Amino acid sequence: MPYKLLFVCLGNICRSPAAENIMNHLIEQAGLSDKIVCDSAGTSSYHTGDPPDRRMTAAAASKLGIKLRGCARQFTKADFEEFDLILAMDRENFANICYLDPTGSYQHKVRLMCDFCTRHSLKEVPDPYYGGVEGFNQVLDLLMDACEGLLGYVLNEITYPSH
Repeated sequence: MPYKLLFVCLGNICRSPAAENIMNHLIEQAGLSDKIVCDSAGTSSYHTGDPPDRRMTAAAASKLGIKLRGCARQFTKADFEEFDLILAMDRENFANICYLDPTGSYQHKVRLMCDFCTRHSLKEVPDPYYGGVEGFNQVLDLLMDACEGLLGYVLNEITYPSH
C-alpha cells in the first residue's frame, strides 16, 4: 500500500495544488512514485472542479519548471480514512479539518505544512490569492522547503513504521 498524502488549503486552487505537484515532482525525482501518492483538497467548495489558479500555475512554471495538474475538490470526512497524513496550509485550514473530526479520532493524521520546513521559520503558508507575484513565489519557496522535509519524514515512516 502506498503512503498517501493530502494537502489542504481553503479553495484548492493555489497552495494545496502547488504543494501536491511539488511533492509529486520530488517523489518522481526520487523514484518513489509507487510508494507515495499525493492529492489535494480545499476546506471550502468555492472552486470545486476548477483548475489551479493561473497565477500560481505561471509562477510554478517559471520558478520551478513544474506544471500544475489537477482540479479543485472539497475535503470530506472520508479523507480521514483514505489518507495517512493530512497537511493543512494554515491554522484556519487545520481548525476546519479538525472540526469535521469532533471525536479527535484522526487528530494524529493532521499536521501543519510548515512543520516540515527546515529553512523557513514561518508557521503558516500565506494565502497568495489577493496579492501579487511575489506572494506566489514566496509560497513556492515555502512549499519546496516543506515538501523536502516532508519527503524525509515520509521515507522514515515507510522505512520504520511506528505501528
